[in-house]
Amino acid sequence: MAIEDTLKGVELFADLPDEDLRRLAKLVVQRQYKAGEIIVRENEAGVAFYVVATGRVEAVKGLGSGNEQVVATFAPQDFFGEMALFDNQVRSTSVRALEDTECLVLTSWDFRAELQAGNCRIAIALLGVLARRIRTMNEAVTH
Repeated sequence: MAIEDTLKGVELFADLPDEDLRRLAKLVVQRQYKAGEIIVRENEAGVAFYVVATGRVEAVKGLGSGNEQVVATFAPQDFFGEMALFDNQVRSTSVRALEDTECLVLTSWDFRAELQAGNCRIAIALLGVLARRIRTMNEAVTH
């Protein structure tokens, strides 16, 4: 499957025009991870955003502590690491491949360059997704 097709299937990018998808496809890097491999580590600097192209991954709090807590799983067309696009904070969880996985990786500096070039459609789409995720977390806490 072409990178543009994978991106088009992601909620965040689904409504973007083809020209934006082509530009993004040139910015992402394809990375392969083996089952059990750590993709990002909790408390390390977050410098990239990931789209799961194939495979499955899990977000884990306290990785290796003996008190691990799986907080989310991600399948093809899901994404994680979006907060790294906006702040320079550390990762809030580790992410581990549950099976052999391919991710499309977009660095925060490439994302910011895209925004500075005047492409705000991506930022607006991302803000909507982040708002929905915050609402879901708030509902989970209040129930």
